[in-house]
Amino acid sequence: MSAGSVAVVVDEEFEVPSWELYELSIPCTVFGKPQPDLADPWYDLRLCAVGKPQHAGQGDVPAENGLSLRTRYGLDDLVGADTVIVPSVPDPCVDEGRPLPKELVTALRRAYDGGARMVSLCTGAFALAEAGLLDGRRATAHWMHTAQLAARYPKVQVDDSVLYVDDGDVFTSAGLTAGLDLCLHLVRRDLGAHVANQLARRMVVPAHRPGGQAQFIDLSVPTTDDSSLGPVLDWARAHLDQPLSVEVLARRAAMSPRTFYRRLQEATGTTPLQWLLNQRLGRAQSLLESTTLPIDKIGEMSGLGTANNLRHHFLKQIGVSPSDYRRAFPAKGAAVNRGA
Repeated sequence: MSAGSVAVVVDEEFEVPSWELYELSIPCTVFGKPQPDLADPWYDLRLCAVGKPQHAGQGDVPAENGLSLRTRYGLDDLVGADTVIVPSVPDPCVDEGRPLPKELVTALRRAYDGGARMVSLCTGAFALAEAGLLDGRRATAHWMHTAQLAARYPKVQVDDSVLYVDDGDVFTSAGLTAGLDLCLHLVRRDLGAHVANQLARRMVVPAHRPGGQAQFIDLSVPTTDDSSLGPVLDWARAHLDQPLSVEVLARRAAMSPRTFYRRLQEATGTTPLQWLLNQRLGRAQSLLESTTLPIDKIGEMSGLGTANNLRHHFLKQIGVSPSDYRRAFPAKGAAVNRGA
């Protein structure tokens, strides 16, 4: 497995507001810091500027609050990269309809035609849409801008309910922290769940957040105190191989099934059964990567049941069979359980 090269677009046509540095910092943190104990080589990161590349000793890119950026790469360096990421576009391009630089749009098309995996974070979706790369595709952006995206690009199937969209070779995410969710998803696809989980742990964030943007649109903070869910969810993760139902979990939480259902959905944006399925799939992925146990044993230990049931859920939720997943992310030095 190879991590590959990642080219991140830095826009020099306008001053970069300080709040947009968050989206820029996400791919720099995920893909730019070597993690030799997790994967070696790690990603090869380059920042590619719109306009002439800046070299050390030359003028800085103007930005608010006294911040400046330098990079020796330009838009020509997008072509040939394995992954191209547009973290955001300037506010005037979103709010006022100011045109994006033509050279950026052209470079994005050339990179895609050259086989690059195309990624947008937050309002970066406007750049991919302008390049025609989202036509006929499902895509997302920050929920505050999805209506504008849909109105401006009617050929795009805009979904404002999800954290990110994986459309095979084109990826889009919602705003801010959802960009981190997507970048960790890319690491998971490239290097496996174990590497993504360890990287997330180092960044002190969840490796995978179930649910979508819907949990944030109307209320940024749930009014329900869900701290009582922590112990029962931890217990459920430790007993995934056992039959679990809403009634069982509600009883552990000392709630009625209806109250438990509502509390969990408010806290995670997903139903209890979908939450359980996500946890069981995660357990199965970990077992496939770290052991050589038979598929039917992994189905049993993860609570997904028979080998056929495990295959069904893997194909539906992850897009590959358990056997193909194991071949892509083989266990290194895993002990075989001869009694399984």
